[in-house]
Amino acid sequence: MVKKELLKNEQIERVLSPHPLSFMKLQALCIFVIVWGIVVWWLTEFSEYTDMFSGNNWYSLILWGLVLLLIGVIASLVAIQWTIFFLYLGVFAGAIGLIFWQHWENNIPLFIVIYSIAVSFIGFLIVELYRRSHKYIITNLRIIFKGGIFTKRERTVRYDKIADIDAKQGVLGQIFGFGTIIPVSQSGFGLGSDKTMAAGGIEVGSRKARFFGFAGGGKEVQTPIARSYYELHGVYPYKDVKQVVEDMVQSHVPTQYQQEEIEYQKQQVDIQTQMRDLLHKQVSDKPRRKVVRKPGEEETEEEEAEAEVEEKVVTKKRTVAPEEAFQPEQVDIQQQMKELLKKQKTSRVNPPEEEEVEEEDSEEEDKEEGKEGK
Repeated sequence: MVKKELLKNEQIERVLSPHPLSFMKLQALCIFVIVWGIVVWWLTEFSEYTDMFSGNNWYSLILWGLVLLLIGVIASLVAIQWTIFFLYLGVFAGAIGLIFWQHWENNIPLFIVIYSIAVSFIGFLIVELYRRSHKYIITNLRIIFKGGIFTKRERTVRYDKIADIDAKQGVLGQIFGFGTIIPVSQSGFGLGSDKTMAAGGIEVGSRKARFFGFAGGGKEVQTPIARSYYELHGVYPYKDVKQVVEDMVQSHVPTQYQQEEIEYQKQQVDIQTQMRDLLHKQVSDKPRRKVVRKPGEEETEEEEAEAEVEEKVVTKKRTVAPEEAFQPEQVDIQQQMKELLKKQKTSRVNPPEEEEVEEEDSEEEDKEEGKEGK
């Protein structure tokens, strides 16, 4: 990560990437293409069912393509990602196009094997490039997620915004020590819906009268789900990284005493804002007027009388009690400030019990060390 991207006083704790086996689900799709291509070649050339495919060379291609698309549909439903089906559909369409282009109709079983291995090899390369594009940076202030081959995506999560942490390990993760950590933010980012549905239908009747029925039901559950570039996907070592993230989140969570102090500060700012607005309003309602005199101009008797009256008013204001000198709104605001300061003093005089226990423990340890020294 470039130092220019770091914030002020930010330090990098760890830079991580997914484990090579963390994308085994995608790699398994490539492995299936190879295995199924070899199976179709064996069925059409060496098995006892060879006579079934001898009548037409296209039978082996049709069987290979139909099973490939069926597995694509199942995998897409399980992973909730229809990209898998369209990839398999593209592989099948590419095979048909190459056969017609190069006129390989007479040796389709051998073509299926070679084509399956070549396509799977390209698939492994794409999965590896996709894995290497992921980068997770853990700093002392936030977690930065980066990923994507063609479209670069980036997500930043501050520790004080993390409400929950979901962690999971598969079978391979438990064996090789990697796992996935999903930080769920307070806004709900990192959560998704896992929906299951069952449906059925029946049609009964003849040409004249028909009856059709359909029934179905579904259930939707909120569960931590995120793309691999929006989570710590397949990080290694899993336990150490999980401990680091939890420690960082815990260190950024304010205690009850700190939360009270923050709340007091907010109230103080609100009261000061009210007082400032009130003073501005009073100044605007009663503007001061200054009399500009020419040099050498003497004061008239009326001006002298006004000056005496103003002096009397000022002396009278000084003798008035402070509560009477202000308007009711000012007295109310001052009363709020006094009550807030009293609360703040009592909270500071009575700190949290945990801190008192820690101080008592430290004093007892010092006494024991003193006794041992004697």
